[in-house]
Amino acid sequence: MLRMIEAKLLIVDDLPENLLALQSLIQGEERTVFQASSADEALSLLLEHEFALAILDVKMPGMNGFELAELMRGTEKTKHIPIIFVSAVGREMDYAFKGYESGAVDFLYKPLSPYEVRSKVAMFVDLYRHRKALSRQLEALEAGRREQEALLAELRETQAELQKSVQMRDVFMSIVSHELRTPLNGLILDVQLRKLRLQQGRSDAFTLDKLRDMTSRDERQIRSLTRLIDDMLDVSRIRTGKLSIRPQPGDLGMLAGSVVENLAPQFTSAGSRVELTVDGPAPVLMDEFRIEQVLANLLTNALRYGGGKPVEVSVHCEADMVRAEVRDHGLGISEADQRRVFEQFERVCDTSVAQGLGLGLFISEQIVQAHGGRIELSSRLGEGSCFSVVLPRRA
Repeated sequence: MLRMIEAKLLIVDDLPENLLALQSLIQGEERTVFQASSADEALSLLLEHEFALAILDVKMPGMNGFELAELMRGTEKTKHIPIIFVSAVGREMDYAFKGYESGAVDFLYKPLSPYEVRSKVAMFVDLYRHRKALSRQLEALEAGRREQEALLAELRETQAELQKSVQMRDVFMSIVSHELRTPLNGLILDVQLRKLRLQQGRSDAFTLDKLRDMTSRDERQIRSLTRLIDDMLDVSRIRTGKLSIRPQPGDLGMLAGSVVENLAPQFTSAGSRVELTVDGPAPVLMDEFRIEQVLANLLTNALRYGGGKPVEVSVHCEADMVRAEVRDHGLGISEADQRRVFEQFERVCDTSVAQGLGLGLFISEQIVQAHGGRIELSSRLGEGSCFSVVLPRRA
């Protein structure tokens, strides 16, 4: 591994023959030798490359080796490069001391000893390679640590999602058992009562009017069960990406009129009323069954949470979009809960009027988004809510 680390060496001397002689001595495997004939040329190379060692001639015209070394020590990029001075002056201690003050780590004296030059350069190259190898190992360890932290964060996120899924499952089972039990209990009680009357021979319990009432009650309970089962099936389709949408040309205003007409008896029975306003044609591409499901859900919620006050439905075009609004004047939804109500198993409000699985708005939003549209909500507590279905306008 160490041999694969390239070591760049810089030699600086104003005499070409000295540069050639030094290069022939120090060049080797995985080494690249750079030559500079002046301090200025050397500085350019130092700023461009990372060197394992710099060999500087002391006496050069212009800036000498000591001055160049001081500049190197004052620059962040070059201050850690080992420096060996080459000098023709004898081994006087004062001269060497000046060199060490300038940042030298060693001296070579002319005439050069090939063995001494090679051994000293080899030592500094090995030190550089060991330092680089250690640095790379530390970088690899740091990268591994960051990767482990990322994996740990991902595991924690997955654990939180799993915990949420378990909680949602528990909530789902609790709600489903309660919601299914209500209509089932009604049907069971009615069946047991009729069975008892038959055992008693009470034919008066099965007059035409009473049979009509029984049939009406049965239909309500069955519709309730069917709605709950359809909601659960739709959620399953959404999760598996199999929610079927078959868009056809249609008019959103006409569909809204049909939904309002179908639900009008429920509003009348609850002592409320629903008002419809359609401003001209509202052409869209839609799966009529699915968009009817959305509008019916919004109107049912408006009736449930509207406090008996009138519910207003309006349909109109806006540039390239068609908007259907369902507005009530009831409980309203706090700003903090306005995003939450579109999540699974969430209720519009936590009061005794809350019914169902809490899936209606979640399913409705998925259906509208599958049509390339969106559902918007504007609401204030105590002032009611306005849900808007916005679909692309058909040209």
